[in-house]
Amino acid sequence: MGIHHFFTSFNDLERIYRAPGRFKFEEHNVAAHSWKVSQYAMFFATVEEMHGATINWKTLYEKTVNHDYGEIFIGDIKTPVKHSSAELKNMIALVEEKMVEHFIEEEIPQEFKEVFKHRMAEGKDRSIEGILLELSDKLDQFYEAFAELKHGNTDIEFVKMYQIALKHILTIPLPHSVNYFKNTILKDVMTDHISQDIINLTQGILQEV
Repeated sequence: MGIHHFFTSFNDLERIYRAPGRFKFEEHNVAAHSWKVSQYAMFFATVEEMHGATINWKTLYEKTVNHDYGEIFIGDIKTPVKHSSAELKNMIALVEEKMVEHFIEEEIPQEFKEVFKHRMAEGKDRSIEGILLELSDKLDQFYEAFAELKHGNTDIEFVKMYQIALKHILTIPLPHSVNYFKNTILKDVMTDHISQDIINLTQGILQEV
């Protein structure tokens, strides 16, 4: 089926919902997640560029748009499961990687195979573009959890998700982006008509990190 099959597979990403199995006030699918991650990355890459960093914008967009394509084959694994051990996380990543490789071999025309292998490879490397992807991916998890807590969702998994995402963001080695998030965005977060519980939760994490 070739490229036609690749194009039609995008619809599958719209049917894969994040944080499966939990009650949510707002559903988020993987296709929308990838678009939002690209937007976050575009903003924070601009922050880094304004402070002297050199950004390969083509690489950045390729990494962010394609980073979760493999979930077409395995779905979205629940965060507590995926991160329960480094070994399990690596095993899931390996399965996803092999299924993407198989798809490329079976469906992508020969003249495009190497390009697709490059674009679909794991994007979270130690390049500035890979670290921006890491930040942006975690930021979307933060906002998805924030939205549920703001709506009053009492599921403890969203509290954990919020904590995990916020702690991770604050330790990412992009000081200009992290400082902007911490000193500007988090201030807006804590004045966004939310409960005192979220304010206390956020302040508690800021004191820990």
